[in-house]
Amino acid sequence: MVDYEHVFSSQPQSIPCPTIQNIVSVVNLDCKLDLITITQKARNAEYNPKRFSAVIMRLKEPKTTALIFSSGKLVCTGAKSEDESRLAARKFARIVQKIGFPARFKDFKIQNIVSSCDVKFPIRLEVLQCCHRAFAQYEPELFPGLIYRMKKPNIVALIFVSGKIVITGAKAREKIYEAFENIYPVLVQCRRNSV
Repeated sequence: MVDYEHVFSSQPQSIPCPTIQNIVSVVNLDCKLDLITITQKARNAEYNPKRFSAVIMRLKEPKTTALIFSSGKLVCTGAKSEDESRLAARKFARIVQKIGFPARFKDFKIQNIVSSCDVKFPIRLEVLQCCHRAFAQYEPELFPGLIYRMKKPNIVALIFVSGKIVITGAKAREKIYEAFENIYPVLVQCRRNSV
């Protein structure tokens, strides 16, 4: 596996490296769940069926939140690495088991990785939109950033005038780095020169 952090940090012009902010994973507990029972017996769990059809449960370590559905599906958010996400999902599954449900840990997968980066220079979003119409959507009246839908890898980048970028939609860390590698030269071309 390529160490992308090392590749980016060893670049002569010191290209910044995207930082992972959030990983969303899903797991199947393979049993039907009574959400009221879970709320009554677990700490850090809340359930308001009028507002949302899942139990919201939080862990302090790793700092994550789970959405637990009566179908047995569990969505884990807030982890900063794939290992942390798997560990948190296992901990949530264990809590459900201890309450008395025959929960298993099936079909764990990373659903989405969100990362951010600051390229440290302002970007002319209008120019970027003109040059990349097929991929770029920029409507400043609706949203201050440009939405760039990349096909390979299949990710979405939110690009702001300030040079800050949010990359989302990846299911593997490598795709984040690949997407950033693809978009960085484009951003350099659309750099706003300071007067």
